Amino acid sequence: MTKLSKLTLSVHAGSEGDPRFKGTVTPIYPSSAYDYEDMPATVYPRYFNTPNQQAVIEKMVALEGGEDGLVFSSGLAAIMTSLFAFLKSGDHVVFQNDLYGGTYYAVTHEFQRLGINYSMVDGSKPESFEKAIQPETKVIYVETPSNPTLKITDLRAVASIASKHKLLTIIDNTFASPVNQNPISLGIDVVTHSGTKYIGGHSDICCGVMVSSKKFTQQIRATAINFGGSPDPHQCYLIERSLKTLVLRVQQQNKNALALAEYLKRHPKVDRVYYPGLTDHPGHDVAKAQMPGGFGGMLSFEVKGDAHAFMGKLKLIKRALSLGGVESTMCSPVRTSHAKMSADERKKIDVKDNLVRFSVGIEDVEDLKRDIGQALI
Repeated sequence: MTKLSKLTLSVHAGSEGDPRFKGTVTPIYPSSAYDYEDMPATVYPRYFNTPNQQAVIEKMVALEGGEDGLVFSSGLAAIMTSLFAFLKSGDHVVFQNDLYGGTYYAVTHEFQRLGINYSMVDGSKPESFEKAIQPETKVIYVETPSNPTLKITDLRAVASIASKHKLLTIIDNTFASPVNQNPISLGIDVVTHSGTKYIGGHSDICCGVMVSSKKFTQQIRATAINFGGSPDPHQCYLIERSLKTLVLRVQQQNKNALALAEYLKRHPKVDRVYYPGLTDHPGHDVAKAQMPGGFGGMLSFEVKGDAHAFMGKLKLIKRALSLGGVESTMCSPVRTSHAKMSADERKKIDVKDNLVRFSVGIEDVEDLKRDIGQALI
């Protein structure tokens, strides 16, 4: 059969429908107790293998180009479980320094207690990862585009460095989504997502996903079963439903975000715009090569004046935590995603008090421009 497009896979992969009544939609299987005789594996929600969990994973595996995966109750559960599956006391990890604030906080507050060492490097410079490698290094962890300043990490270069030193690579692919970027095809071993964002897409689901090879997924699954971060079937049903429109949503968000980045770049009340789709973005060429689906629906910009006051004047765009929904939202990273970092730590990664993170939705772009324009007066 001819290879299917992502648009088709988002609708059909994993969604086999109702085997009993022949409905087109996957039923919700609420059972937490399954017969264990004559079964290839024991089915149990905490084992990440119930029908609704599997439907989500089959779709995500098809979209990311992996072999297997797991769906979690949150993005951080997916990220930390994937890390801990390969780490023990005495090991070392190389992280890029501009991480999502929740990941940064988890690493800085849990790793030292568990005897795991780490280094933070400039993700936009691949050579910085290699310089930080130690004899005890086991994992290189990246996030691109980064949260919130949209820095770009060259995934092929990082994968090459990791292969040379026989290290595992893990990525947070949340900002790009499977529509725009498929890190496995670029040599990355494990892909994670905060599914709360683009995968859920409607600001009403909290979940996480990881996709990898069968070998690495088996190792992560063993740790995941012990940690217990599994989602319930109702949540999985909503994730599967949301994934059916993922490509359509992200394509519109890509289009809107590029138009708004260009608009903001020209606006006299804006100091700087961070968006890899702009040709003057320092990571534009790398992003263009590794994000064939588009540059994403996320951008950030620095306003001239009080960012909080600006957002208070918005009428259409909502001021809200989180991102990736069909509705456009803005937030101040210093008050939300990166609030747990110190001022000095934020300064090192260009997270300023006047920085606004903009999650672009699917609305008419001219309506969004007008709302921003009136709020910047």
